[in-house]
Amino acid sequence: MSEHRLLIVEDSDEDFQAIQWALGRLERTLPLDRCVNGDDAIDWLSAPPHWPSLVLLDLNLPGTDGREVLGALRADPRTRTLPVVVLSTSASERDVNECYALGANSYLTKPVNFTQFTDQLRRTLDFWLDAAQLPNRAEGA
Repeated sequence: MSEHRLLIVEDSDEDFQAIQWALGRLERTLPLDRCVNGDDAIDWLSAPPHWPSLVLLDLNLPGTDGREVLGALRADPRTRTLPVVVLSTSASERDVNECYALGANSYLTKPVNFTQFTDQLRRTLDFWLDAAQLPNRAEGA
């Protein structure tokens, strides 16, 4: 099996750094690609230099937000089956329901506590990268 990669779509440097720190604490050396806004994510995934195994998508992005990114990914046959985990500070039932309706594979509320965040990330990666059978890479990607 090919090496796993993560695409992090996150505008906050602090949250991106928290993901990097948590991965280090978990001893998960995964190649990371980052997009800081929704337009960059959509453009990047239209012709990715490296196909990600999993996308961690912030919901509240400037400009094109996470909902619009998710809608665009699910509308494109090349990215329709790409696993997307929404990470958001919002625990709003409306946001959760909307993301699942748009095709999110899961929705996680970002914990404020770093230990809880690290544990949440560990469980997420254990499932998506170790337990789940992921779809084959998109054609032409």
